[in-house]
Amino acid sequence: MTLIKSISGIRGTIGGAVGDGLTPLDIVKFTSAYGSWAVKKSGIKKIVVGRDARLSGAMVNNLVIGTLQGLGIDVIDLGLSTTPTVEVAVTGEQAAGGIILTASHNPKQWNALKLLNANGEFISDADGKEVLTIAEYSDFNYADVNDLGKVTHDDTWLQKHIDLVLALPLVDVEAIKKANFKVVIDCVNSTGGIFVPALLKALGVETVHELYCEPDGNFPHNPEPLPENLTALSKEVVGKRADLGIAVDPDVDRLCFVCEDGNMFGEEYTLVAVADYVLKNNVGNTVSNLSSTRALRDVTEKAGGEYHAAAVGEVNVVNKMKEVNAVIGGEGNGGVIYPELHYGRDALVGIALFLTHLAKYGKSVSSLRASYPGYFISKNKITLTPEMDIDALLAKVEEKYIKQPHSTIDGLKIEFDKEWVHLRRSNTEPIIRIYSEGNSETVANGLANKIIIDIKEILQLKG
Repeated sequence: MTLIKSISGIRGTIGGAVGDGLTPLDIVKFTSAYGSWAVKKSGIKKIVVGRDARLSGAMVNNLVIGTLQGLGIDVIDLGLSTTPTVEVAVTGEQAAGGIILTASHNPKQWNALKLLNANGEFISDADGKEVLTIAEYSDFNYADVNDLGKVTHDDTWLQKHIDLVLALPLVDVEAIKKANFKVVIDCVNSTGGIFVPALLKALGVETVHELYCEPDGNFPHNPEPLPENLTALSKEVVGKRADLGIAVDPDVDRLCFVCEDGNMFGEEYTLVAVADYVLKNNVGNTVSNLSSTRALRDVTEKAGGEYHAAAVGEVNVVNKMKEVNAVIGGEGNGGVIYPELHYGRDALVGIALFLTHLAKYGKSVSSLRASYPGYFISKNKITLTPEMDIDALLAKVEEKYIKQPHSTIDGLKIEFDKEWVHLRRSNTEPIIRIYSEGNSETVANGLANKIIIDIKEILQLKG
């Protein structure tokens, strides 16, 4: 069993002993801490709750809502929803915050409480630490019987979210209708099965072949939208002679596409393509995290904008986007953040912008992919002993490459012309993650291996 308490929320596997898995007592404790913090921070006694379709969702939902009521907080219960929908509902309902019950791309035995502030954005590092402290000391009081919170069940936010997407100036419904796209979707039997078909219908896409769109939480494959998990979608796209395939994760904040020939568009290139379209109409700055493809920088600079890198993590990307007034940003895992709607990864807005882009481009999805710089990212890791000083090790690697352009805002990223390598320590285990990118798989792997050899040499010298 696993329970991970972090600044952005609490996640774990269902069952087990208290403090060892995500048990009912843990859910109540952390909901109590968050609810107390949210009311103290905002002065508002109202919180939005929504969940993905995973098997434990109803159980966790009941506990969370009951706990918030016990604190004297009114609850807007969206029921089966998506992460971005809860985010826009928080500001729409003028609530103190929101809780999304989802373990995102993790398998079915996992669930989590994702915590939002009054802006509908993930809580900050400082706020997260405060919530954890409140939980640790059980520093909360419950309401008496006359002051219990009320629950309102509201299923209107699906349409409200779609309406907000359709109202965006860069979303061209007529162009999408005219293109007459044939689409296959894989929604991994979660809430994307409700929201993605509704969005496509609103966008005028008439031919939609649905794969795994029953929101019953029985994930038919590993729910992370990676190529090895999307073989059925790829096969269906070819079999149905569709123009493209669309895949989302269980809480619909990650998005990736499949080309008409069954090949992957590449989750790293979801943001690149959407940014390309946005920049063609609104030149400005872009942001992604340090482990995302250089292609976004290339596309941004070609359009006349400036690219900025942020530390890994949605909160860090959002903070950097605000700092540089970015017109588009996100993460290389298929996460598109379009601030004109809200500061959160949103697959629905990503789908609408991508389809508009594709309709105006007028050629196939594979042709669009071929129009972007071709890079390959290699993902590796090196396991160390628990007592190893990872920071000191990274400092030694930095010293060796001190003459190369490099960044230490999140581990160590070293640039070699248009190639790069990013070394980050894991927050949960004694490993260093090593991401590298080059213009081919061979180049990317070669760069990673070069750095791994350097690390081993440094460790031998220390020994």
